Amino acid sequence: MEWLEGLGLLGLFIGTFLAATIFPFSSDALYLAILAATGNPVGCLFIGTLGNWLGSVLTYWIGWIGRWEWIEKWFKVKPETLQKQKEKIDRYGVWLALTAWIPFIGDIIAIALGFYKTRPLWTMVLLLIGKFARFLVWNLVYGLF
Repeated sequence: MEWLEGLGLLGLFIGTFLAATIFPFSSDALYLAILAATGNPVGCLFIGTLGNWLGSVLTYWIGWIGRWEWIEKWFKVKPETLQKQKEKIDRYGVWLALTAWIPFIGDIIAIALGFYKTRPLWTMVLLLIGKFARFLVWNLVYGLF
């Protein structure tokens, strides 16, 4: 992760993008390191949000192209299990996108939202709001706004 820190805001964009996909690392640690190094809360907020949001958008669309048959075959998941998960996604719908910032499970949420075909526009908007709020909180915690 140090090589990303050395790239400044470009490293922040790359890192937050990758962290919102299937690469398992913390965008929060990277965000805080680059925020401290640059002292640029507005730039970090904008770039961190953009990278993390676009990574979640990609993850959503990867889920969208997924097929039940693939999940059943490759991961040995029963159709009944997929149906129960779909019912949960249907219950909370696009609002789950607000929680896609949560480390580790956020990627699963984003891919599930795509897999179960939530409304794309509203999902994207709520993903953006959740990602923005996450990094805004870090700025507020460290008194940078």
